[in-house]
Amino acid sequence: MLDTARRVSTPEGIELTLYLAGPVPRALAWAVDFFLRAAVVIAVLMVAGYFGWAGVGMALLVAFVVEWLAPAWFEVLWNGQTPGKRALGIAVVHDDGTPVRWGPALTRNLLRAVDFLPFFYGFGLAAMLISRDFKRLGDLAAGTVVVYAPGKAPARSLPQAPPQPPPVPLSLEEQRVVLELAERSASLTQERLEELAELAAPITGRAAGAASAARLLGMASHLAGRR
Repeated sequence: MLDTARRVSTPEGIELTLYLAGPVPRALAWAVDFFLRAAVVIAVLMVAGYFGWAGVGMALLVAFVVEWLAPAWFEVLWNGQTPGKRALGIAVVHDDGTPVRWGPALTRNLLRAVDFLPFFYGFGLAAMLISRDFKRLGDLAAGTVVVYAPGKAPARSLPQAPPQPPPVPLSLEEQRVVLELAERSASLTQERLEELAELAAPITGRAAGAASAARLLGMASHLAGRR
């Protein structure tokens, strides 16, 4: 689903991991919101027909509010979620992980008109695919990202391997690299895994090939608390 993780540091020095939502869950959330908005507008149009031109004006006003302002209202008051985003377990936050505020929420939603060009979110999809954080144009302008809500992050697991303590103390960054490589190992070929493991020769020792990879996975198990 083209999802990944991003780490940010708060002003208090606390590091947060944001699990970014890719184009697929975002498109599904948009579809849910679209059908809900369409249902509201259709219901209003059915009633507005009894009031002539006054009803037409009322229907246009409701359509504008539902299409452009309601999503921002939901995102600010529902912890970054519209009904569709809540159904898919994703949410909008600022780049630093803080809850989205009115200005950015309005900016990203009003710019959906640009993201929709030339048709069916062509610019928005292109922007997401070339952006490291899967940002559409509205997100770039507003300084926001769409992430998995707490408790909805993609499941990540380490392969089973006998735990081996590292021969030397590892820094926090080195521990993170070892754990991330182990998490990704299932998606790598054995040859690529061995190639990457050999780059960690300072901590894997003289082991090479499969032995080096096995040793690194064992260190990841140890760092994950397996005993």
